[in-house]
Amino acid sequence: MSDSYVINEKREFILDRVKEFIYQNGGVVKKAQLKELGIDYRRILDFVDKGDLIRIKNGYYTVRISDFSEDELIAKLFPDAVLNLESGLFAYGYIDVKPYGYKLTVDKNTSKSRFHLDFPKVIPLYAEPETMQYGVEEITFGGGTMKIFDKERLICECLKYEDKMERELFQKGLLAYIADPRKNVSRLMKYARERKVLKKVQSAIGIWL
Repeated sequence: MSDSYVINEKREFILDRVKEFIYQNGGVVKKAQLKELGIDYRRILDFVDKGDLIRIKNGYYTVRISDFSEDELIAKLFPDAVLNLESGLFAYGYIDVKPYGYKLTVDKNTSKSRFHLDFPKVIPLYAEPETMQYGVEEITFGGGTMKIFDKERLICECLKYEDKMERELFQKGLLAYIADPRKNVSRLMKYARERKVLKKVQSAIGIWL
């Protein structure tokens, strides 16, 4: 039995262990999790270089990117982020056109490198940590869960950051909220004061409420 055969057998054995570990942990793992296997990290890099593993972005690995939808990847990669603006409107069914990229509100202290990935497209919206502590809910998303601003907080965010949105989707979102029988006007006004968009709420949709 040649040395090259033995080396290849060992490599395949280790690769199988890594793949099994990844699947057991939801299909996407962090670099820190791979350390649990006690495998030299240079081996992991070799698997990536040879195409046996996929590095989604720095520090995150999977076996096949095609195993996941965009929503699934977003839910797995950004569990601390909050769906916002067009992404939030689409999740609530207020708009029927899926927007380009995912607009996620994140702690302003979050490392910018987290968002350096080609797929899926992520557009981070940096916020003060304390502003992410209220008006946040969780919804079923991508086979898991994802944080999202509740409807009233979302509308206030849309009004506050109107210039960051597609005009047509912005307008459709507001009209859909106005028509929503479950809207909570008192909560909307409360958030409007907190987010300093009370005048915008009153002028943009107040007449319909």
